[in-house]
Amino acid sequence: MFLAKVTGSVVATQKVASMTGHKLLTVEPVRVDPAQRDRLVTTGRTFVVVDTVGAGQGEMVLIVQGSSARLTPETEKLPVDATIIGIVDNVNVENRTIFSAREQG
Repeated sequence: MFLAKVTGSVVATQKVASMTGHKLLTVEPVRVDPAQRDRLVTTGRTFVVVDTVGAGQGEMVLIVQGSSARLTPETEKLPVDATIIGIVDNVNVENRTIFSAREQG
């Protein structure tokens, strides 16, 4: 699993039939800043993911990849490699809150 920030959406009018009706989002993975462990920084990568929880632009989310991405009821038997499985409320590192959804709004 990894943390990521939702940065956008993807619309694909031509796709395999099993993917019809599934919301696709772009996300940028984040990690704890190794220089200042009090913040999250992007990794410079972008993923397209299937949203199973109703995430939106700018939200911090929890992602699974690989075979785990197909273990939710919504993605079972779908040709997906990355799935949003949660919307993050807080991230705590070394007893300090380094991300809070409340403070982002």
